[in-house]
Amino acid sequence: MQVFRWHEAAALIGADGAEMRGGAEYAPIVADRPGPVALARALAGNGQAFRIGGAGPLEAGFGAFEALTGGSLGVPRPIVRTHASWIASFAVNAGLFGIGPGVAVAVLGRLSHSLALYGAVEGVCLGARVHLLDTMRADRQAQALAVRGAEVLYATPSQLFGVVAADVRLPALRHVLVGGAALDAGLRARLADLAPNAAVQVFYGAAETSFIAMGRGVGSVGHPYPGVLLRLTDSAGQEADEGEIWVKSPYLFRGYAGADAGAARWDQGWLSVGEVGRMTPSGLQLRGRSGRMVTVADRNVFPEEIEAFLQALPGVARVAVVPRPDPVRGQVLVAVVMGDRGVEASFRAAARAELGPMVAPRAVIWVDAWPELPSGKTDLRTLMAGVARWL
Repeated sequence: MQVFRWHEAAALIGADGAEMRGGAEYAPIVADRPGPVALARALAGNGQAFRIGGAGPLEAGFGAFEALTGGSLGVPRPIVRTHASWIASFAVNAGLFGIGPGVAVAVLGRLSHSLALYGAVEGVCLGARVHLLDTMRADRQAQALAVRGAEVLYATPSQLFGVVAADVRLPALRHVLVGGAALDAGLRARLADLAPNAAVQVFYGAAETSFIAMGRGVGSVGHPYPGVLLRLTDSAGQEADEGEIWVKSPYLFRGYAGADAGAARWDQGWLSVGEVGRMTPSGLQLRGRSGRMVTVADRNVFPEEIEAFLQALPGVARVAVVPRPDPVRGQVLVAVVMGDRGVEASFRAAARAELGPMVAPRAVIWVDAWPELPSGKTDLRTLMAGVARWL
């Protein structure tokens, strides 16, 4: 049975610069901070189950562990997956991105987020020097990346936004591996300016599926990750160029822990988490999650598609689109935006021109702070509760 093994060359380095090279006392359930201690204790079991963060009893057995979903639409759920389901992609990434003994890998998120946990565990198993920087402010993270010569970076777009705002040059970066959300053109351009030697790869996936597709994140989420099979099905369950996304790969999870049945569905070895997309020559384009789809004036609308367009408009730092009931249209959309309030007129005009007057956001709410989950994703539940109060 394949289980996580601490490579003899690996080291975990925290925000304070102190190193850990194993030797911790095993604990099955640990808090996610301090990160180096948490991961060292979890991996000390040499194949025994563990979970970093989360609540409730541990259900995983030997050779398995629990991670947490992003939880954008609710409380993060614990999932059970085998060590082997992640180990299968370690060798792929070692070849693609040169992760190995002595390579400086940096992780910006907390280890209770599956992307951050994946990057840290992969680095330890491949012998990298893994820098866990989640306790730092974004500007100090940027300085640490520069001073420590980080070569490979795992991050979400929101984490990268804070890093590039610090305006610190990162010449040592070779690969920036982005997950959790789409990477807009403005952030990509700023990142290219500060890290001119870095290739940016955007991964599409979920905690339940791990990697599904990867690419440069321009116009699509790319093509299937090595070892992944994709199929799209229409409402009748027939294969189509557009529809629900189903995945088959060696990287899939085993199931949800606890009483929550979760959103994923299985069909003869294929797995879907309810996302909808279309296949194009440039790769897989995402429309959004079926759970977020809303009907506006008899038209099915995916808020994620609208968010991607609005995010690229000048002066917009963060944006989310949420529905509100309407007696005429059934539902209308509200845009919650963080950024330059002086662009509201042009923001509204661009939205109406692109989306039409029926679908364009009926209201725009500007905020000074952005609610985030530990995963770095937008806390949609908090935003929707705020919209109900503000309108």
